[in-house]
Amino acid sequence: MDRRGRVYRRCSCRDETGKQLGQSCPRLATDGKHGTWYYAVDMPSEVGKRRTMRRGGFPTKAAANRALADVTSRVAQGVRVDDRETVASFLARWLQVKAGEAKPTTLRSYRAHVEKVIVPAIGHVPIERLRAEHVEQLLADAAAGRGPVTVRRIHATLRSALSYGVKTRRLPFNVASNVTPPNGIRPEVQPWSAAELAAFLRHVETDRLGPLFEVIAACGLRRGEALGLRWSDLDLTNRTARIRQTIVDVGGQLQFSTPKTRSSEATVPLTERAVQALLQVRLGQDIDRQSWGDAYEDHDLVFARENGAPLRPEYATRRFVALSQAAGLRQVRLHDLRHGAASLMLAAGVPMAIVSKMLRHSSIGITVDTYGHLSEDTARVASDAMAAALEQAFETAAAAGRDHTATTTAAREPTGVGQWTERAGQRGGPRGDRTHNPRIKSPLLCQLS
Repeated sequence: MDRRGRVYRRCSCRDETGKQLGQSCPRLATDGKHGTWYYAVDMPSEVGKRRTMRRGGFPTKAAANRALADVTSRVAQGVRVDDRETVASFLARWLQVKAGEAKPTTLRSYRAHVEKVIVPAIGHVPIERLRAEHVEQLLADAAAGRGPVTVRRIHATLRSALSYGVKTRRLPFNVASNVTPPNGIRPEVQPWSAAELAAFLRHVETDRLGPLFEVIAACGLRRGEALGLRWSDLDLTNRTARIRQTIVDVGGQLQFSTPKTRSSEATVPLTERAVQALLQVRLGQDIDRQSWGDAYEDHDLVFARENGAPLRPEYATRRFVALSQAAGLRQVRLHDLRHGAASLMLAAGVPMAIVSKMLRHSSIGITVDTYGHLSEDTARVASDAMAAALEQAFETAAAAGRDHTATTTAAREPTGVGQWTERAGQRGGPRGDRTHNPRIKSPLLCQLS
């Protein structure tokens, strides 16, 4: 068989014995509309066995040729061909791979997107027939009842899976790469002001979790990073904390994990207030350790329960909400304490690049997208300073122009209407040689008048 394959026509007619005639049906030679078109192509050998791929049901020869050309093109590119694998089965295989690579919380997010959104919408589509139109419709449907951030994450999940398909030579290209999620207004971060934050921190000074909130606000930590902080990660003398682990809740089970990204693993400075709060925690833990004795669970955690066990992230969030309500403050999220650290730094004139480094973002673009609007006041101050400098330059230039005019006028004496003579020693051409101003007196206009 030609390695490029062949197309042919056959039908489902049967003879007297019930056997299909296939390509032998006499009507195929006389009736051009009888039967349907098929293609057959030899596929790359697997474990030494020849495999021929046959597909049919095409209404025209041209349709069969197009399908054959698609298969041969994939084979030529070294892409594995299996037109029976659906999007659902492909994603299930991808999730198995990610289970050994991704963090538990990331894997949980992937599974939710795949099982609740992607598979119900396009899981039945053969993976090799998935097109950009399918992805566009998926995102448009997902946007109903979901925020733009969630839709972008769903898109990112599918794009990541298809990138894996391209990398492993299962797909020739990623159809989700050039699809843009529907536009949506990203909610602006509106953390507490400095006065509101100060009011909250004063209110929680005597609460067991008050130091936790103090450290999150001072260092811009994520909730899981603060809960995973260990005493061995601290250098209170030099006022630094090294972020090396985080606590996550996976299916109700608390687990220690690595920080969100590689850039998240860094050393952050501590404020003097944060250091004092940590010293207060240490004294309290010494008392707890003595009270519990051998039953104390020592994980070296800075923020822990009375018996030393890790704090549940959702408990910290609930306590934060209750305390902020009791303080009579407007409601913000616990994560907004991290945002508040960024806003206070920007308000103090700290450059965006430094803020990005302090928050340990993987790129400054993330910082700009999240906090760009918070730097408006800082940008306005810079704009006003630039305008003031420009206005000063204009005034200086205008003053210089007035001085030049006065000096030039004093250096010349009028001798008649429209005529001037230079003082002795004044440089310049002889009288009458000055260029006429055509707007004042044009010789041509004089002749015509």
